[in-house]
Amino acid sequence: METTRSFNEVRLYLFLLKAQRIYYPLLAIIAVPVNTVTIGILSRGKCGLSRCVTRYLMAMAAADFLVIILDLILRQIPIAFAVHFLPLLDLPICNVHALLLYTATDCSIWFTVTFTLDRFVAINCQKLKVKYCTERTAAVVLGTVTVLSCLKNSTWYFTLTAQYAYLNFPWFCAISLEFMESPIWGSVEVLHYFLSPGLPFALILLLNVFTVRHIVAATRARRRLRAHSGGGRPIDPEVVSRKKSIILLFFISWNFILLWAVFLVYTIWFRMWWLGIQSVIIPVFVQEIGFMLQLLSCCTNTAIYTATQTKFREQLKILLKYPIVLIAEFNK
Repeated sequence: METTRSFNEVRLYLFLLKAQRIYYPLLAIIAVPVNTVTIGILSRGKCGLSRCVTRYLMAMAAADFLVIILDLILRQIPIAFAVHFLPLLDLPICNVHALLLYTATDCSIWFTVTFTLDRFVAINCQKLKVKYCTERTAAVVLGTVTVLSCLKNSTWYFTLTAQYAYLNFPWFCAISLEFMESPIWGSVEVLHYFLSPGLPFALILLLNVFTVRHIVAATRARRRLRAHSGGGRPIDPEVVSRKKSIILLFFISWNFILLWAVFLVYTIWFRMWWLGIQSVIIPVFVQEIGFMLQLLSCCTNTAIYTATQTKFREQLKILLKYPIVLIAEFNK
């Protein structure tokens, strides 16, 4: 039974490695234009969004774009096609690559948290909204998150070597056996994963719970008021709008958590296993699934916030029609 299980795990792992040769290039082909177009449309400021919200969405799209470049294109694709990229992987810059990659990843995660916090304040704290939900505050918050992410991930530059490992371990750089078995560096690494994305999981869920509770309470109060006033229209557009807000909040939260959960669980388990905590064995193919889902989030996060906006879709249609208009004008 155990032999059969191990054989099936190896088969699934090999299948995922083959699937990644299709999945990663296809994801890159989709993700790069999606985030580029999103940044371009938002930068025009014609989506009916406040400047504050626009700054957050542009920052999220920019961070996702950097993750796609640094992680998907410069890490995962070379590993999936290692035979064709061996000369490039010999470049002694892996620790610099890791510093930039993990900083961009942290920014992508925490920009989502800061945007969620901004929406929480806008909905739940009307007095604070005037001061906090501004373009200047958004710029300060985003700048602070970027600086802190750089400082937090600077430790990777000193702990990882400059040599690529040719393998898809969580670090992807060559490291010593002493590092893998060190309780000190193990604690530092677990702290890294707690801060990103462990803590963001909890914050996003907590903020959305309070936001949803506020929306539900306001909706019930509005229904009671309409009932006492004698009816009115049978369908309250305000209630419909609030229901859509609740659905959107849950969709955003669970999209982020589900796409990151596998990666988080496996990387923490992997570090614990090397530190001697080996009570549970997780198959290696789980790691590959975690990487695939985590990178998929770079295509969906920004789209969830923006593609649902009517004016954004209108701007997207105009952008897609623009090459056709140019061709028509050229033919004339």
